[in-house]
Amino acid sequence: MLGEVTNLYQAILKSTKHREFPLPNRSWILTQRWHHLLFIHLPFPKDAIKAHLPEGLELDTYDGMAWISIIPFKVTGMRLRNMPAIPYLSAYLELNVRTYVKREGTSGVYFFSLDADKLLPVLGARMITLPYFHANMKMKKQKDLFYFESNRKSHSEYSFNGSYQPISKPYYPEKHSLSNWLLERYALWTYKYGVLFRGDIHHTPLEVHDAEVIIEKNTMLPFPFDDNGEIQLFHYASCKRVLIWPIRRVE
Repeated sequence: MLGEVTNLYQAILKSTKHREFPLPNRSWILTQRWHHLLFIHLPFPKDAIKAHLPEGLELDTYDGMAWISIIPFKVTGMRLRNMPAIPYLSAYLELNVRTYVKREGTSGVYFFSLDADKLLPVLGARMITLPYFHANMKMKKQKDLFYFESNRKSHSEYSFNGSYQPISKPYYPEKHSLSNWLLERYALWTYKYGVLFRGDIHHTPLEVHDAEVIIEKNTMLPFPFDDNGEIQLFHYASCKRVLIWPIRRVE
C-alpha cells in the first residue's frame, strides 16, 4: 500500500509538461484531494482589481481582461507528507475567491479569501498567512447536481448559495486558451503584516466539464460586481490530487 502511494506521488511529480515553470527545488509537505470543484469565472475591467492588489504583484490579463474566480469544492485526504491523515482535520468544505497575477514573469493567483467549515484548519492556515475564514457550509449531491451553500461566521454579509452540474464530456482545455489560462495555475501569493508570501502547488492537468450553474446568492467578492451582460465561464472538475509546498516570505 505504501509503495502504491509513493508511486502515485512520483507519477504526479513527473507530470510537468503542462507547467510554465519548474517544480520547486525542495520537497512538498502537504497533500489533499479536491472533489466536485466548480469554477465560476467572472471578467472584470483591470482598474477594478488593481487597487486591491498588494505591492509587488502585477495583474495578469487575458486579451486585456482581468478575471476573478469563485471556487466551491470539498477537500479530503489532507495530511502531512509521510504522516497519516487526521480524521477531523482531513476533510472539509472550502470556497475560494482568487484573481490572476504575475510576479517577475511567473503567473499565479492571489487569494482575496478562502472560507472553510472546520475551525482548526482555518486557524492553522491563518498562521501561515493564508486569508482563511470560518464559515457554515453545506454541500449536497443529487445524481449529477450539486448544491453548495456558505455563510461566513465573522462577517455574515459574505455568503454564497448555488447549484451546478456538468453538462459536457470531460476534456483538457487547449493550451493558450482562456480556460487553460484560468485553470492551470501553480503559484499563489498572499499578503500579511505588510509582507508578500508565496506558495507553490502541483497536480496533473485538470480535466474539466462545461457546467450549468444557478447562482441564488453571491456576495463573496471584495467589491461590487455588475455583470452587465458580460460573458461568465463555468467549469466543473470531479477530483484532483494536489501536492503543496511550504509558504515562504518573498525576499
